[in-house]
Amino acid sequence: MSHSPERREFLGTLGLAGLLWLAGAAPGSAAQRAAGLRLGEPRPFSFEALTEQARRLAAAPYEPPYRPAPEIVQKIDYQTHGQIRFRAEDALFAEGPGVYPATFFHLGMFFPKKVTMHVVRDGAASEILYDPAYFDMPADSIARQLPQDAGFAGFRFQESRHRKDWKTQDWVAFLGASYFRAIGELGQYGLSARGIAIDTAVPGPEEFPDFKAFWIAPAPSEADPALVYALLDGPSLAGAYAFKLWRTEGVVMEIETRLFLRKAVQRLGIAPLTSMYWYSETDRDSAHDWRPEVHDSDGLAIWTGGGERLWRPLNNPPVPVTSSFVDKGPRGFGLLQRDRNFDHFLDGVHYELRPSVWVEPLDDWGDGAVQLVELNTDDEIHDNIGAFWVPAQASGPGVAYSFRYRLHWLADQPYPPKEIAQCVATRRGRGGEPGKPRPQGVEKFVVEFAGGPLEELDGDAKVTPVLDSSRGEISYVFVERIPGTRRWRVQFDLTAPGREPAELRGFLRLGKRPLTETWLYQYRPPAIARSANAG
Repeated sequence: MSHSPERREFLGTLGLAGLLWLAGAAPGSAAQRAAGLRLGEPRPFSFEALTEQARRLAAAPYEPPYRPAPEIVQKIDYQTHGQIRFRAEDALFAEGPGVYPATFFHLGMFFPKKVTMHVVRDGAASEILYDPAYFDMPADSIARQLPQDAGFAGFRFQESRHRKDWKTQDWVAFLGASYFRAIGELGQYGLSARGIAIDTAVPGPEEFPDFKAFWIAPAPSEADPALVYALLDGPSLAGAYAFKLWRTEGVVMEIETRLFLRKAVQRLGIAPLTSMYWYSETDRDSAHDWRPEVHDSDGLAIWTGGGERLWRPLNNPPVPVTSSFVDKGPRGFGLLQRDRNFDHFLDGVHYELRPSVWVEPLDDWGDGAVQLVELNTDDEIHDNIGAFWVPAQASGPGVAYSFRYRLHWLADQPYPPKEIAQCVATRRGRGGEPGKPRPQGVEKFVVEFAGGPLEELDGDAKVTPVLDSSRGEISYVFVERIPGTRRWRVQFDLTAPGREPAELRGFLRLGKRPLTETWLYQYRPPAIARSANAG
């Protein structure tokens, strides 16, 4: 997981790096001038050639990426980096032919590795040669001491150059290891995606491969996608990536990845998402802040290969927790922000506007599992949530994978079910009946659902809750339509003595007809939290 300075100006404390000779320009080659940038000599380029380059790279020993002048880069801290701005007039495609100009990030202590950039036109690629003159910075900035070949850290696409504000507004950014993010339809950045996740939350260190080089092709019009190609490299694997990026009401990305392993990994995460969840109305006991809620995402949604819709509210557990949802041929999954009420956050950074991101497989992913990783955090500056697909296929040296999928950066999932309602709130408190002493060791749950067929039901409809727990006893169950609304809620008590978590599952039905998606929740008794905090 990443640990990133708030307010998402950075994407992680992990850097970018790398040099790649394929389709690049050799040092000292003749340079051309285009849209304010110096370019190397053009060389043939294709995604197939990039794939072969990744295959050959994986067959050779791993070489750590180049870090220019680390003693200087480490002094370019958050504040110093924020004072360094790429000159918009030098943006790639500032005057066409692409409709979305591309600007570039400077190196810094959080992004210390050089990333090679290329522009692709008519089947040929030219390296974009770094020049410190592309950046405005204070006269006394330590960054002025970097060598002339220091290079870029990442890039982003600005809004259409036909907009008057394009120089100050961007919609997608690639920065930090294999991290990238996009703006949602509500005008906000939030959670991030990654090219790959390797050994997240397993014994031993997590591995963060780098996008070592990018190739950027223009989008002829706002209806066309911008094209980006990337080379990934890390100790365990190398890979080639192709991105098609559409600026819609939010952002839609079509991604093809071809991966080649150098060695076995314990947990290979495909289409990984990384987010932040500190606390919400579900777990007010963990709140140590004045705001009612603080989170970029509040739940994991899954559409299984069998057609079931699942909703798992997020937790901030005292110890690392990995939940695995075994499936075959998943239809999609995502980390969503369903709470859109400003009064639930009261924060000027507008968590209620953070995007939801949905992963849509474009081919059969076979057997595997959607895995959710939840780490403890005591602040909003840490991304402590991860979700990804883990294929059942064993990994090892020489094993190759190929995946195609879309990422939808929207306000909600792109294919919401119309035939069932969604879970919109999970609340907890002390169990027992009103007016009577509250028993120890009994937890009360109130789960709310809205939309779908619930909109048409009268308050006296014979709605039945279906509830189950992996351990303990469920009691004091009743269901009702919430007065003054079209929402319904189910309330129940759980008695689960001991220290082990309890896995809860429930939905509402009318007769034999399901009315809602399936609500899942991992309840950790307070004794677990006390024990973990004591340790």
